[in-house]
Amino acid sequence: MDFTSALIAENAAFADLLRDADLSIPVPTCPEWTLEQLMRHVGRGDRWCAQIVAEQSMDYIDARTVEGGKPPAGRDNQIDWVLEGPRKLVDAVERTGAETTVWTFIGPRPAKWWIRRRLHEVLVHRADAAIALGVEYHVEPALAADAITEWLERVVIKADEEGPAGGDRPLGDGQSLHLHATEPDLGEAGEWTVFGRPDGIAFDHEHGKATAALRGPARSLLLAVVRRRTAAEEGLEVFGDASVWDTWLDRTPF
Repeated sequence: MDFTSALIAENAAFADLLRDADLSIPVPTCPEWTLEQLMRHVGRGDRWCAQIVAEQSMDYIDARTVEGGKPPAGRDNQIDWVLEGPRKLVDAVERTGAETTVWTFIGPRPAKWWIRRRLHEVLVHRADAAIALGVEYHVEPALAADAITEWLERVVIKADEEGPAGGDRPLGDGQSLHLHATEPDLGEAGEWTVFGRPDGIAFDHEHGKATAALRGPARSLLLAVVRRRTAAEEGLEVFGDASVWDTWLDRTPF
């Protein structure tokens, strides 16, 4: 998958939703935010990552200090500001070098890591904007599937950081959760089995029986796992112990 092209395209689709929208509309999936705050979050976030990469920083940078982090006045200027954000990041990665190690919130990673992260950030925030505006949300199955994988990768790291004493881990030792995307072309990329272990959690792309399972389109699975829509709202099939899925949602609020 070409993450760079996908980032530019997803960012443009997000900006198009805001172009003629009332930015004072609240975003129900991001409590206490309006579309204006969502726009600022996305635009500033891209610039924040670009600055980390450009400076080859190995330390956290306060997003409030990022150059150009506030949108300008005027809707056309604001849309241009949103569209410019990922291009700054892409340019920074190209200048710095895709494999150059920089700071990320999950530990040092190659600079190119931020491109995939920002792609899936705006992919989900486009869903937030679409839900707020009451319009349809479409996403290519392969892209939705990769967003689920990227999200699970981060959940695993967080659970590992909490260690074996983490009573709030999303899966207990011996429990498992299976996600099955119904698009046949996805193959193993459309299946995920998450395992609870004594020292954390892990996942693979194997098909198998689990304590709980969800089945449906990749787009719907994505919206459910990132808590934008419920399994029932998306018409997902839920099998096994539904309380395992409920606990998973309660303990993965990020």
